[in-house]
Amino acid sequence: MAFLPISKQDMKDRGWEQADFVLVTGDAYVDHHSFGTAIISRVLESCGYRVAILAQPDYKSCEDFKRFGRPRLAYLINSGNVDSMVNNFSVFKHRRKTDIYAPGGRAGKRPDRAVIVYSNRAREAYKDVPVVIGGLEASLRRFAHYDYWEDRVRRSILMDSRADLLIYGMGERAIIEIAEALDSGIEAKDICWIKGTCFKTAEPDDDVDIIPSFEEVRDDKKAYCKSFAMQYRNNDCISGRRLAQKYDSNTYVVQNMPQMPLEREELDHVYELPYEGEYHPVYERQGGIPGFNEVKFSIVSCRGCFGGCAFCALTYHQGREVRSRSAESIVNEARGLTEKKDFKGYIHDVGGPTANFRHPSCSKQLERGMCKNRDCLYPKPCRELYVDHSDYLDVLKQVRALPKVKKVFIRSGIRFDYMVADPDKTFLNELVKYHVSGQLRVAPEHVSDEVLKYMGKPKHAVYEGFLKEYEKANARTGKQQYAVPYFMSSHPGCTMKEAVKLAEYVRDLGFTPEQVQDFYPTPSTLSTCMYYTGIHPLTGEKVYVPKNPHEKAIQRALMQYKNPENRELILEGLKMTGRMDLVGFGPKCLIHPRELRRKNSKGKNPESRSTDRRNLKTQTRSSAHEKYQKKKNKKR
Repeated sequence: MAFLPISKQDMKDRGWEQADFVLVTGDAYVDHHSFGTAIISRVLESCGYRVAILAQPDYKSCEDFKRFGRPRLAYLINSGNVDSMVNNFSVFKHRRKTDIYAPGGRAGKRPDRAVIVYSNRAREAYKDVPVVIGGLEASLRRFAHYDYWEDRVRRSILMDSRADLLIYGMGERAIIEIAEALDSGIEAKDICWIKGTCFKTAEPDDDVDIIPSFEEVRDDKKAYCKSFAMQYRNNDCISGRRLAQKYDSNTYVVQNMPQMPLEREELDHVYELPYEGEYHPVYERQGGIPGFNEVKFSIVSCRGCFGGCAFCALTYHQGREVRSRSAESIVNEARGLTEKKDFKGYIHDVGGPTANFRHPSCSKQLERGMCKNRDCLYPKPCRELYVDHSDYLDVLKQVRALPKVKKVFIRSGIRFDYMVADPDKTFLNELVKYHVSGQLRVAPEHVSDEVLKYMGKPKHAVYEGFLKEYEKANARTGKQQYAVPYFMSSHPGCTMKEAVKLAEYVRDLGFTPEQVQDFYPTPSTLSTCMYYTGIHPLTGEKVYVPKNPHEKAIQRALMQYKNPENRELILEGLKMTGRMDLVGFGPKCLIHPRELRRKNSKGKNPESRSTDRRNLKTQTRSSAHEKYQKKKNKKR
């Protein structure tokens, strides 16, 4: 094994005069299968192609894009593991100070709208070299889309990048087909038949469904909803139709049908390619790559998700069809991890988008494709849903039985409603016994059924049912472990009334969330469409959207009501909802009246008062939650 070339000298050392492809990425070079750059480059290498890696290039000019000379076949461009705008900006549009996928975690190496910037620089470097874009950033922007950072509808990224082709979704099959076509002498502009790709044309074929044009979706929110709904319902590899969107008098962007997901044997092959499993040693002196530490001892077991969360772009990118690796392949990888010199006995994750999804949702899906107007789990599990954890259980048992393995964690997320739907509680029992360390993090997202409806999440009663089952499982195994929920504020459909309801639930739980996730409108999610238009695109229903930054700050503050700095915001929110009953000294109150608080603080020196505030502010989620759970258990 060896890292792929990152310099001209590396190419010479390999005896290369020219690279077939130069792969440009916004991440530092990490040769690990959690990074798309590593997968695509190793897949191409396995087919005999020469790939050079241009990681986080100097984008101020095109000179760095000439580092390897002219690539024989094409530039391949992605923004990295994350969307460059999400990576560079917080939900409040503040520029982030760190980048975990850059050396030493230092920000500034990745430009805004990286795919567009890199593609145009590649064009400047060698005008006649084909440019192929892919990865998450390109995939989610393949048609006209709402851009949260500019608060407007932007064109397809294929137009703004001036690229020849766009690969969306999982790109292993598509990139090989493109490579073979280019290698055979076919011009990039003529490659228009490959599934999982988008291209530009003057006149689409007759078998293409036309979605509203860029001008229409830019000027009319109902047209935007129609466009989104057509994309949403045609994202299946079996039932999906080819789509086209018009941009000017002679340009259409055409999306071919999605690629079929890789089957088990193909997934095994991809994840068993000769990755170094490390970041390039050139970064060692710069502090390494912080983001790699999260995945170094983690194993990808599956792809795809039929969960259908409205705020998640994964189904638009990876698809709803779940495929998984074999137990043998996963165990072999785990065995390899145990031989690393810095392995300390802990496998950090065996999972994927949803860890406990290991197989397609139902048999009908394999024949007819995913349902266009039904979800597998929302509002309740479909009667056709295949619920079974036995395969995943077998994988986990084999991994934790390996010599040198002390503990196998599951960090990529458990779908609790799917677990509740399983009448066999063996998986829940084993999860609690072997794969949780004190706290299990789950994502109910909200407690209001009205908000959960717009999120595509199950009713709150399902989560409460899960908590009961979780407590029983802990009792059976003699453990005392806690479920720590993640909540989201300011999602479409969440009024101030619902925000107060969530705050009351947090109060009753007895802990203050250390981090609160505000809804982040990222391209091509159903929730983002609702955020921009105020309309549910699949039903036409009008949706309340909290857009005002001040209102969003109030909703966020309500969940962290114990923080004294949030008092004025919380008071404002309670006044807006007529909930002044939550101001006072009773056990159900969120804040104290200011006047009485001042009286009570008399006689205390300033230092003691500041100490009180610090103690209040720094009370941890876990300690408070433990106190609540112990109190609850005593009552029983």
